Amino acid sequence: MTTTSGTTPGTNSNTSRRTVFLLAHTGRPAAIRSAELVVQGLLRCGIGVRVLAAEAVDLPLPASVETVVDATPEVLDGCELLIVLGGDGTLLRGAEFARASGVPMLGVNLGRVGFLAEAERDDLDKVVDRVVTRAYEVEERMTIDVIVRSNGDVVHRDWALNEAAVQKVSPERMLEVVLEIDGRPATGFGCDGIVCATPTGSTAYAFSAGGPVVWPEVEALLMVPISAHALFAKPLVTSPTSVLAVEVQPHTPHGVLWCDGRRTVELPHAARVEVRKGAVPLRLARLHHAS
Repeated sequence: MTTTSGTTPGTNSNTSRRTVFLLAHTGRPAAIRSAELVVQGLLRCGIGVRVLAAEAVDLPLPASVETVVDATPEVLDGCELLIVLGGDGTLLRGAEFARASGVPMLGVNLGRVGFLAEAERDDLDKVVDRVVTRAYEVEERMTIDVIVRSNGDVVHRDWALNEAAVQKVSPERMLEVVLEIDGRPATGFGCDGIVCATPTGSTAYAFSAGGPVVWPEVEALLMVPISAHALFAKPLVTSPTSVLAVEVQPHTPHGVLWCDGRRTVELPHAARVEVRKGAVPLRLARLHHAS
């Protein structure tokens, strides 16, 4: 994990207009009210706010708030921070913008769990104050890159902050898989699926599947079976330089790949899914050092 000061390369200087991008779960009344409070606080302090036009329709925003139509990472150009208001689903959506743009993400939890959030709903005043004074630090969270192969050819590429999960499609049939570490077969069994996770994702799906909790400072890759039909199907923790592979056996039904529970692709027959440390980390804005 790399920690730097709140004033990062690309951050606007004190002599230029500072801009923050706001992403919110507008389907929740609490998010709408929270967004209104954050926007008002930032504008009072002379910081510009930018939002997606699709979300601005549901938010009571003053005319000075900038709106953008295209929901692409480029909408964060010129922004020093991405503030996300919502639950883990909204935060993972924000992570897609943050990773691709390199802009740090600050999450405010309005959901039930909020593993990725740095602040809670009651902390909105503190969030605004820390942003205004740049009293936050930025740390890098490890991601994973995912490749799907069919007959040796790459047919799909993806990434994840939490996990890449290979899962069965048919509820009545198990998925027969062989697990590999660095090109060497480790074990094989029938199961509901396999979760390949980062330390950040160790408290998400991998945790529910019985995997260990791994501190974000520890760079490692996790491989956790889901409901394995085997006596010795234990979670594995490997080096961050390892390459994890899940080979779906030819005689088993097709599987499906989920990345962070947001992006999915049906796996071809006898697919091979490879997972390695991501080339691009996610930058998170931190308000405190608590785990």
